[in-house]
Amino acid sequence: MEMLTTRPASAFTFQDILYAKENGVARVTFNRPHAYNAYTTHTLGELAEAFRDASWDDGVAVLVLTGAGDRAFCTGGDVKEYASVYTRRPRDYWKYMSLFAQALDLLRNLGKPVIARLNGIVAGGGNEFNMACDLAVAADHVQIRQVGTRVGSVAAGGATQWLPIIIGDRRAREMLFTCEPITAQKALEWGLVNRVVPAAELDRATDELCQTLIQKFPECTRYTKQQLNFWKDLAWHATIGHAREWLALHFACWEPLEGMTAFTEKRDPAWLELRQRAAEGRSSEMPWGPYVRTCPACGARHIPEEFEFCGRCGAALKGV
Repeated sequence: MEMLTTRPASAFTFQDILYAKENGVARVTFNRPHAYNAYTTHTLGELAEAFRDASWDDGVAVLVLTGAGDRAFCTGGDVKEYASVYTRRPRDYWKYMSLFAQALDLLRNLGKPVIARLNGIVAGGGNEFNMACDLAVAADHVQIRQVGTRVGSVAAGGATQWLPIIIGDRRAREMLFTCEPITAQKALEWGLVNRVVPAAELDRATDELCQTLIQKFPECTRYTKQQLNFWKDLAWHATIGHAREWLALHFACWEPLEGMTAFTEKRDPAWLELRQRAAEGRSSEMPWGPYVRTCPACGARHIPEEFEFCGRCGAALKGV
């Protein structure tokens, strides 16, 4: 019978993450500091591979998840990738969400305690990874925020499910609706992190917590984690499939196109313009209106309502 094997951390050739195992602790690090440790499609695959290895390795008692450098823990999905890939092929976002959900499932079901070592900005999906961990130790300069409604998305990859459980309904609504950051100290008061320490003491505090967890029975710890996952699992499994479907469809709409393009262009999105168009009875879902016109000259169909000329033959569409 073939055994479920693991490998030394040095045997992995990851590009977007760092992976290490030593003295009972596995460490997974988002290693894209040039992008504030935002993850790409490729990153999610690497995370899943590392989480699976750490789960199966009986020499690992605790996993620490962190980010490279001191500017960011993780700022969620790479919006530049969203803008260049998934607004053009929304159907592929459904596949992307499968990878994202798999990575979070493997992390939550690791069978061992997971500590989020928060060393900088925690934003969007980065906070969803934070909440998928069991415990969190934050440097005192850390800020945490959700950004979905600001960039044309919905934080339904863990935030809409888990924030109400962790910090309460009203606080969750505040974070998700306003997208305003909260400080490390407020996160501590709200229960979103367990400990806040000066940045210089972050490693010491994380290591001390690791040692406390290592000195407990592994099977009892594993089952305790499974029991504690109940409410998070219930909310997650009841909603993530629906979220994947809706988000993939919504990527074909104007909101993510405008929000994510604005992010890459470093400007504010045209939130009020879309609201005004809807108030006027015009399309706020498609930039040039619904595809309802037919060219009288060449017969081309499904031309946007607000086009004045046919994109195929150039004929005027006035009065059509």
